[in-house]
Amino acid sequence: MLVLARKKGESIVIGEGIEIIVLSTEGDTVKLGITAPKQIEIHRKEVYAAIQKSNEAAVKKNVDVRGLTELLKHSQKNQGK
Repeated sequence: MLVLARKKGESIVIGEGIEIIVLSTEGDTVKLGITAPKQIEIHRKEVYAAIQKSNEAAVKKNVDVRGLTELLKHSQKNQGK
């Protein structure tokens, strides 16, 4: 992990299009400004984790639906005999 110290108004640059600027500090809170290309998604970590969890749940549901579809197909074949 890279650890940097920055003061209000100072920034760091990541790659060729991402800049993070320290806007203010108040107690334990730091307010950051982020400039990045529109195609780069930026989320707070807790929001990102919730998105990941939701995506994983959707994949599991999708897999379950496929399994049910196969069971139904198999069941329909057996009923036709």
